[in-house]
Amino acid sequence: MKYRNLGNTGMKVSEIGFGTWTLALDWWGKKLEEDESIKMLKHAYDLGINFFETADMYGKGKSEKLLAKAFKDMRNEVIYSTKWGYDMYGERQVGHGEIPQKHNTEFLEYALSESLKRLETDFVDVYSLHNPKMDAIENDALFNRLDEFVKTGEIKSHGVALGPAIGWEKEGLYAIENRNIVCLQTVYNILEQDPGRVFFNAVNKKHNSVGIMVRVPDASGVLTGKVNEKTVFDKNDHRNNRKREWIVQAMKKIEKLKPIADAHGWNITEISMKYILSQKEISVLLPTVTSLEEIDLFAQISDGNYLSENEKNQIEKMYENNFDEPKLVA
Repeated sequence: MKYRNLGNTGMKVSEIGFGTWTLALDWWGKKLEEDESIKMLKHAYDLGINFFETADMYGKGKSEKLLAKAFKDMRNEVIYSTKWGYDMYGERQVGHGEIPQKHNTEFLEYALSESLKRLETDFVDVYSLHNPKMDAIENDALFNRLDEFVKTGEIKSHGVALGPAIGWEKEGLYAIENRNIVCLQTVYNILEQDPGRVFFNAVNKKHNSVGIMVRVPDASGVLTGKVNEKTVFDKNDHRNNRKREWIVQAMKKIEKLKPIADAHGWNITEISMKYILSQKEISVLLPTVTSLEEIDLFAQISDGNYLSENEKNQIEKMYENNFDEPKLVA
């Protein structure tokens, strides 16, 4: 396992992180039991993964509690990144519907105290706003309070997690340019490179003091072979929002990547993840993990053997042209 700096924190984080939302929710077509979840977390740690990303609302605190159970008496050996901002205490979530947000100082203080209890710790390494809109990003009092928590030690650093959909470019740019954040979480993969590339440019101007945290690197399973044009999703599976026509087009685009992958002896999953890890602005890649076998697969991808600048440029040019260029010769 290779490690990178998380922004300017001095924290060394594993290139491959463990996003724990699959442990608390069945939104990926699979429900995991507690024993299996804890076994997966410990196995990830054994493979060198030290970065565990979660949120208070994942299973209404379930994933945070699982981390506490898995890493009891190991607090200083793991890095916890959690998120806050949804009023999970006062509102009931129905299906995948979004509940109201409370990105204000009063709720911040309450949400942090509750996460600390569930994680059974007296500090959080990274504390991020969860899917904030511009009014939260522009709230000076809110970010001043976060900075105060850093000074007093309840959190080591803070960031912004964008979503749920790809986009929110203005919010991300404002946060990078005007807030004392150490990381920005966004959707980024070989098929969906915007607004990620815009954020890379902004981070470079800040001399990489902000690390990019990548989620949905597999484009909802298309890049790992789990999903194709014939896939039928369970009604609870969040990937229902992927239109069949998008998946059909994605499968055609993947074919254009195979010559580069074949030249390295890689499959599509490997080239997709290694493409992401070829970007120096990225601190952590968060693949979707639902089994021990997947942890093994993703962990071995972090080996330092990534794409050349020429290959990266080729792929980016393909993306800019909607993958309509002739097949590339690696």
